[in-house]
Amino acid sequence: MKNITRAVWILSVVSLFTDIASEMLYPILPIYLKTIGFSILFIGILEGIAEATAGLSKGYFGKQSDVTGKRVPFVRMGYALSAISKPMLVMFAHPLWVFLSRTLDRFGKGIRTGARDALLSDEATQETKGKVFGFHRSMDTLGAVIGPLLALLYLYYYPQDYVNLFYFAFIPGIIATLFTFFLKDKQKTTEIKQERTNFFSFIKYWKESPQTYRKIVIGLLLFTLFNSSDVFLLLKAKQAGLDDTMVIGTYIFYNLIYAIFSFPLGIIADKFGLKRIFIVGLVLFSVVYFGFALNDNLYVFYGLFFLYGIYAAATEGISKAWLSNVTDKKDTATAIGAYSAFQSICTMLASTIAGLLWYKFGSSATFVATGGVALIVAVYFTFIIKSDGK
Repeated sequence: MKNITRAVWILSVVSLFTDIASEMLYPILPIYLKTIGFSILFIGILEGIAEATAGLSKGYFGKQSDVTGKRVPFVRMGYALSAISKPMLVMFAHPLWVFLSRTLDRFGKGIRTGARDALLSDEATQETKGKVFGFHRSMDTLGAVIGPLLALLYLYYYPQDYVNLFYFAFIPGIIATLFTFFLKDKQKTTEIKQERTNFFSFIKYWKESPQTYRKIVIGLLLFTLFNSSDVFLLLKAKQAGLDDTMVIGTYIFYNLIYAIFSFPLGIIADKFGLKRIFIVGLVLFSVVYFGFALNDNLYVFYGLFFLYGIYAAATEGISKAWLSNVTDKKDTATAIGAYSAFQSICTMLASTIAGLLWYKFGSSATFVATGGVALIVAVYFTFIIKSDGK
């Protein structure tokens, strides 16, 4: 495990336990909200506002982390808020309280993301960014395997006991927070320049950022704009004949493949180029979406979800490693935070676009359009982006 430092291990374990807590609740959150009387419309609005809060706050707190020269306080506070929000969701069945709790969870994610990724970047060289980010992503996604499995196991023995599951999810969340106390900020050798910031001051970075960064982000955001929620893939699989248990099992299988391949693909990306592996991921994504558009065979769907897991492993962690390689070290949290903020806005729009295409032209049109855009972005990165950040 050469190049995987103590800080990378700690951050990875923190992400593992946090994702266990979050993914224990992810499959059952909409079900729980419906049981206490919330409509689908309210759930949609709730999730939209929560994600917007997370996205925009990533930009602001990323900038704050760079301005103050601190990483660990943002990481610690972010994970603590997410842990606290889990039991809060079931303390009171009032819409305003549920909204506050859910937003607090996403706000915590916004506080920690830029600072955490900057910490990861600081622990790597340009030649090991893929490995470090890939290892962290692998541990993070492993939580998305363990979490739903624990939830399924608990609900098997205690059907519909959703409330206690929220309290149990607090346990891995608080374990994750406790691990953050083993982290320490590195001593800065240069003086930190203090400057005033407002909630949208990270947008200013776009004008100041390197040209290569802007080109990469444009391609990533175009892809994100058409990369809708995984719910659409699961819905298509369900329409093809999978029952609810198999749909959840397929989601777990996808995350398992994602977790297994993230670390080795990060190592390969360091050797052959972050850009090359990212483009391979886009091509695999396109194959998956074209496959969903043209296929109704259940066994083929399993193969497509296998490829989908490899796509995620080849893009998620690697994209952040790539961005951190083309920006100044002092701006890492701002750069990743700003991208994450723009990405969140595009993600919200993506599901709307996919839903409209599905409604107007059918599911095949949705998957063909998305797969086609992925190929366009792959071509864009091949011919427009020359630098791999090395």
